[in-house]
Amino acid sequence: MTHAKPRRSALYMPAANARAIEKARELPCDVVILDLEDAVAPDAKETAREQAVAAVKAGGFGPREVVIRVNGLDTPWGRDDLAVAAEAGPDAVLAPKVSSAADVAAYRAALPATQSLWIMIETCWGLFRLDELGEGVAAWVIGTNDLAKEMRCRLDAERAPLLGPLSLAVAAARAHGLVVLDGVFNGIDDDAGLERQCDQGAAFGFDGKTLIHPRQIEAANRAFTPAAEEVDWARTIVAAFDEPENAKKGVLRIEGRMVERLHLEEARRLIAVADAIAARE
Repeated sequence: MTHAKPRRSALYMPAANARAIEKARELPCDVVILDLEDAVAPDAKETAREQAVAAVKAGGFGPREVVIRVNGLDTPWGRDDLAVAAEAGPDAVLAPKVSSAADVAAYRAALPATQSLWIMIETCWGLFRLDELGEGVAAWVIGTNDLAKEMRCRLDAERAPLLGPLSLAVAAARAHGLVVLDGVFNGIDDDAGLERQCDQGAAFGFDGKTLIHPRQIEAANRAFTPAAEEVDWARTIVAAFDEPENAKKGVLRIEGRMVERLHLEEARRLIAVADAIAARE
């Protein structure tokens, strides 16, 4: 499946903070996640819910996708969050701590069939059930903080304890044709660490990265924007396979390199993403 829509930077914004929501309408992120869960204290949950719904209905986010992250169905707020989010109609609803097909089904049943469902992969059980978490959802968001907490591992910018789970999650997402976003980087003032982790996520094949502060947007956008030389090479591949004499060939020699037809789909996806980014910027 080809995902041409840029999701390089997905910024969590606490929906209890009206000023933050207003600011999000002008930030250069690709996705705004209006958060009702981790970023909101219990006594502010209802206010956050009301403000998130009002913001979605008011619009004004331009080309940015708008996602509402709800509280879990095992909390006092989850069902009401889902009900109002379904009615407000954001681009997607993000469900936390999904660990089984039954969890997916419960969230899916509470939303209209046309509503896009994203889910958080942030539990150890979820890691071992990735294959059953791909049906009925459009995207996975990796919750590295919660996952590290469950695993009791220590994370730095290189995230060595999570390299296996992160790689596995990307592979499973691709098997299901899903968008997959990397977890957050906690060091708001650590620009060098953020850059290394963004580059790492892009190398793994993530579509983008979730962020906790606006100052992290630039690094994520830069890391997950296809390089000009990659786009040029992709255009060369497409042009070569589009030649009439190559219509039925499975392998071509292009500029001294062997290129298989299996590379053609990825080349087209890369071009589509680059074109979408260029049109946005």
